[in-house]
Amino acid sequence: MTDSPLTDSPLTESPLDGSAAPQPRSTARPATSASVEFIGEWYPLDPETPFDIGRDADLDIDDNQYLHRRFLQISFIDGLWWLANVGSRLSATVSDPSGTMQAWLAPGARLPIVFGLTTVVFTAGPTSYEFTVHTSTPAFVDSSPVPSAGGATTVGAVTFTASQKLLILALAEPMLKREGTGTSEIPSSSAAAERLGWALSRFNRKLDNVCDKLSRAGVDGLRGGVGALATNRRARLVEHAVLSRLVTKAELPLLDEPHDDTPDEKALR
Repeated sequence: MTDSPLTDSPLTESPLDGSAAPQPRSTARPATSASVEFIGEWYPLDPETPFDIGRDADLDIDDNQYLHRRFLQISFIDGLWWLANVGSRLSATVSDPSGTMQAWLAPGARLPIVFGLTTVVFTAGPTSYEFTVHTSTPAFVDSSPVPSAGGATTVGAVTFTASQKLLILALAEPMLKREGTGTSEIPSSSAAAERLGWALSRFNRKLDNVCDKLSRAGVDGLRGGVGALATNRRARLVEHAVLSRLVTKAELPLLDEPHDDTPDEKALR
């Protein structure tokens, strides 16, 4: 299914539970300041005024016909900064600095901004965007132990074959190559298959397997309607993989190395 551009009709702005949307008013002056950073530009947040993000908003992120005029909104309510999805079709992935805590922000949903650094990634059409929200006094501080230099960290309990890992790397390559916040393109399935030297049928089969594994592990946005089978699920896969450190920039050279399926590939599919 191909993406269709968003119209200029008013967007639905109601929470998922059907209750009335909270009014963006401040009941107390914040003890913490907050700001948004996008491609090196900083936007201080005013607790008295909601801050909108979209293609015609306070943060005019891009003139992209697939992007809502007002997609996300940051406001200060009841002593906390909140991020709300005021759009009707697009979703965003929100993560802490380590990538171990993630949330999928669907249309109508909102969540508190509790980290000192919060990363927000979303995709509109073929383009992915990333910006960060910075708070001076976070409500949540990660006190988990730091692994030793010789240790390794595993995110989740999902095991991937070498070829499945290569598929994820091929899709995430543009985002991993990007420095800092900004925009990047999500490769089409045919472009990623060509990058790997695979037939498109093989690529699609492995993409199905990867999405099924992560979906069973609780990752949202990889299954669903027809739209989830095209650009949307590739974008959601890339967002999750990059933010959770499932793939990293240091692994990109693997794409240029000779690679064949190992004998145990089928067992792990």
